[in-house]
Amino acid sequence: MIRVLQVLGSTTLGGAESRVMDLYRHMDKDRIQFDFLVTRGHTGHFDGEIESLGGHVYTVSPYRIYNHKQYVTEVSDFFKEHSDYKAVHGHMTSTASIYLPIAKKAGIPLTIAHARSAGVDSGIKGRLTNMLRKKLPEKCDKMIACSDLAAESVFGKHNYVDGNVKIMPNAIETKDYAINPTERDRIRQEYGVEDRFVIGHTGRFHEAKNHRFLIDVFSTYLKYRKDAVLMLVGDGPLRSEIESYVKEIDRENSAKGLPGISDKVIFTGNQTPVHPYYQAFDSLLFPSIYEGMPGTVIEAQASGLKCLVSDSVTRLCKATELVEFESLDNSKVKWAEKLNSIYGQLPVDSLWDERVKDNQYIQKMMAESDYDVNNQVNYYTALYENGFDENQ
Repeated sequence: MIRVLQVLGSTTLGGAESRVMDLYRHMDKDRIQFDFLVTRGHTGHFDGEIESLGGHVYTVSPYRIYNHKQYVTEVSDFFKEHSDYKAVHGHMTSTASIYLPIAKKAGIPLTIAHARSAGVDSGIKGRLTNMLRKKLPEKCDKMIACSDLAAESVFGKHNYVDGNVKIMPNAIETKDYAINPTERDRIRQEYGVEDRFVIGHTGRFHEAKNHRFLIDVFSTYLKYRKDAVLMLVGDGPLRSEIESYVKEIDRENSAKGLPGISDKVIFTGNQTPVHPYYQAFDSLLFPSIYEGMPGTVIEAQASGLKCLVSDSVTRLCKATELVEFESLDNSKVKWAEKLNSIYGQLPVDSLWDERVKDNQYIQKMMAESDYDVNNQVNYYTALYENGFDENQ
């Protein structure tokens, strides 16, 4: 049995973390075991499960420009003590050009840089990330990306075009998202939306997710569909700001003699497992400014949901015909009109019946694709054990 180190920012509930855990659950633990190196000291959402699966979670200080020497020392000391890993798989590409060469120098045979985002934060943090990534292709043995846009953003367009980057879409256990009327009824009853048209969104409250615009589109869409509600699943640093924005719209509407929207916007917080919430949704609205490969859109399709997605998101997320794209250059009115053209005034029960009818076909299609985690296990097993793809 060999051990592989996964490098992440944390083991909290997030996109990259969830995808790595999906893979971890399906690996043959008699052959490959995962450990985790993170930069956030608090207990993470997955820590208990990682320990139960036989893994360990280690911590180093988060990288800041002013503590460069301290960070290098901590990472160097870690790999001096833990030099028996067969591979180091770095999902934190912002600092991978620092920690992967240190791992290589310590004798780790295989270093992997994995791009999971097609953008960076605004301001100085984003500029620093781009600077640190500049020479990353020269400082790792293997480059993987969850999409074409993520590959170009992190490793450069020439590396993607030349075939130097392996594209592996974020994958899920697709059968978990199969039609489940019991879960649908349970969630809808819990939130009192049994007979409402539920527009859903799952994601961290972060600038990339574009929650303000999402709220604007929903508020505009209400003129087409009075029975609509918006269910926002997730948490994050901008949640309170978005909650305040909803109240701001209420005040503006009140001044115009119009009804507010607060009673139609539901903040659920983080939820695990999340798949029952896709059952409760009737549609997915996803106007992200940038993404690597949005697991949310893959999960929604496996659940049989029609999705309206921004055109800044990779086209590779269109695993089925359930996805339609709309430009972020278009107004909230255009987005609301597009939603209306997709769903019209079909009763909620009719929309559900259509999903049930088509779900067996959708599930089969998804289960046979690279979007199903079971189909990625062989690739990663060969990569970790032998340093190459079984198809190479």
